[in-house]
Amino acid sequence: MAATIRLLSTDFDGTLVAHDSDPILDPDCMKLISLLQEEGALWAVNTGRSVELLESGLTDFSFPIRPDFILTNERDIFRPAQNGKKWEAFGDWNDRCAREHAELFSSSQSVLAEVIDFVNKKTKARIIYESEGPAGLIVSSDEEMDRVTKFIEQARAKQSKFNYQRNTVYLRFCHADYHKGAALAELTRLIDIPRENVFAAGDHHNDVSMLDGKFAAMPSCPANAIPEVKDAVRAAGGYIAKKEFGAGVYEALRYFADPL
Repeated sequence: MAATIRLLSTDFDGTLVAHDSDPILDPDCMKLISLLQEEGALWAVNTGRSVELLESGLTDFSFPIRPDFILTNERDIFRPAQNGKKWEAFGDWNDRCAREHAELFSSSQSVLAEVIDFVNKKTKARIIYESEGPAGLIVSSDEEMDRVTKFIEQARAKQSKFNYQRNTVYLRFCHADYHKGAALAELTRLIDIPRENVFAAGDHHNDVSMLDGKFAAMPSCPANAIPEVKDAVRAAGGYIAKKEFGAGVYEALRYFADPL
């Protein structure tokens, strides 16, 4: 299935990076992304990591190529900086995002209090606190995560914009309108690339919003993706790879890309 890929939006951990495998990075995948960049395509890492953690990951795992954009914390957008720093906010999206999250959390104190009380009394999970207050939690098992998310779904009925992003043992409280898919949509608006020319790849719950076909016409996932991700990719007419991690991303890119 040939198409012109002008933007790649890829998750990082579990998609490009295979933490417990050798090699950690698939060399064919890295070469193909580099080749696509040389031909004019842009690559965005769309991750739950912060800017700092992503930079350390790019270094620690010896990435041979650099992304053109980074979408961090499952919502913020950065481009290469011109002022000596590595990255700078792209447009006013990050400011709007921060403002709306602050307003949401201020108006959702009762919901947060219910969730925190449930977590502390009914689970072994640990609440993560940041300077602004409770930011999320770490659970001890998938079963515990399922119980926590079920409770949050009930509690958020009072405040529909209060939501969460789930990824392995981590959960982040967030505004329902800000997620990987929304950040990808804003990036495509800023750089004027249509949905039809966007490739996306991810493996976990927090990737579904960029793999459901709304913002990327070429959604995909490696074989190690969770069933919910495979279901979303399948429903969107995307590609489910037979290989895992970066080898699966390479396989999906070869499926969608013009012959090289």
